[in-house]
Amino acid sequence: MKEQFLQRMKEYLQEDYEAYVKTLEEDAYRGLRVNTTKISVEAFLQLSVCECKPSAICPETFYIPHQEKGLGNHPAHLAGLFYMQEPSASSAVEVLDVQEGDWVLDMCAAPGGKSTQIAAKLQHSGLLVSNEIEAKRAAVLMSNMERLGFSECMITNARPDELAKEMGGWFDKVLVDAPCSGEGMFKKHAKAMDDWSVEHVASCAMRQKLILESAYETLKEEGILVYSTCTYSMEENEEVVYEFLKHHDDMELLDCQVNFGRSGFSYRDLDVTKVRRIFPMDQGEGHFVAKMKKHGQAVMSRKKEVADTTLPMFAQAFLKSQLAKQPAHTLLLQDKLYLKQTPFLKLKKIHILRQGILAGEIMKNRIEPHQHFYSASLHQDKFLQTYDMCDEECHLFLQGHPLSVSGYKGYTALLWHQHPIGFAKGDGMVLKNKYPKGMRIR
Repeated sequence: MKEQFLQRMKEYLQEDYEAYVKTLEEDAYRGLRVNTTKISVEAFLQLSVCECKPSAICPETFYIPHQEKGLGNHPAHLAGLFYMQEPSASSAVEVLDVQEGDWVLDMCAAPGGKSTQIAAKLQHSGLLVSNEIEAKRAAVLMSNMERLGFSECMITNARPDELAKEMGGWFDKVLVDAPCSGEGMFKKHAKAMDDWSVEHVASCAMRQKLILESAYETLKEEGILVYSTCTYSMEENEEVVYEFLKHHDDMELLDCQVNFGRSGFSYRDLDVTKVRRIFPMDQGEGHFVAKMKKHGQAVMSRKKEVADTTLPMFAQAFLKSQLAKQPAHTLLLQDKLYLKQTPFLKLKKIHILRQGILAGEIMKNRIEPHQHFYSASLHQDKFLQTYDMCDEECHLFLQGHPLSVSGYKGYTALLWHQHPIGFAKGDGMVLKNKYPKGMRIR
């Protein structure tokens, strides 16, 4: 651990410094969060995936043993029933207090922990725009959103200022989980420690202030903005919030109104009792959260809906053969079929990676289904043809093997404990494996 960093922490924490230093020798906290769009917390615990200890931060989040291995390949994980997330990382979304029907922007969303938490709270209502500026990280974000099966989401790859121009005044809630120096991640990511310097902290703070300016533009009047980081430095936390409020007198700092963590570090006349900090001594790995409300009038950008596509007969036949309830909105774009509960939106200059559920692709006057169609939680109890696999069959399926099951013809949703995990194509004698090759386990 760098001496300059430790000296700063000693000045910040004072009498709590020794307790903090002691935590550096301990294992980092690990956890998971249950995806309640697919399964209730009670039903998940009955699956006995692993030992789960409740967290006071979020009712869907649990601590798991540090030595627990292989959860990424567990059928419950691959079916999107949970997301691996250290409990304190769920704090920002708990403070955001998302309600069904909200329009929400997650401005710095990769790898997707907070976006998947927001989407679960929306329960297929409203809109979530999950944005990531880096293309590779945006691909990871899309993969996680797809696995957990969300439908009313738009995944974008854009700069914050581009979002501000096209989505001005759109959102009830905006989350800025800002890129930071990662001081709270030192135990988990050695590179964050290697990259640390006072200059890096200052550079992060400058970037954070710019991102907040764009976030401000996307907020509705009376909208809520939550700013969070996974770092300890005052420059990236209290100072950023103070400077932002100083430049926007229509923004009010609100009390986070939660029962976890502790007050912030004293900084000028900022009321640090209203912000939350979480340290390893507070059963977390290091987070800062501030909640603000916009009272000023917003400059609204125009929202333009895309007209639904009249589907060709073969596409209609595919959907009718698969689903007991048909989607509310459909869109064909570059031979790909998308489904949504609410209307599709058109953006001029924003790179949209995914909007709604990718159901499949047109190939020679037929639909070749996509994994997202079967992972979508919106569909999980609506498939007309399903096969519930035993654990042994599920393991074979996830490895890419066909299943010797007769009596099924056409595309079939394959289930594990009644939860869709993928699909196969039956010929009456065998279920041919359609699980994506890049997702198969060894």
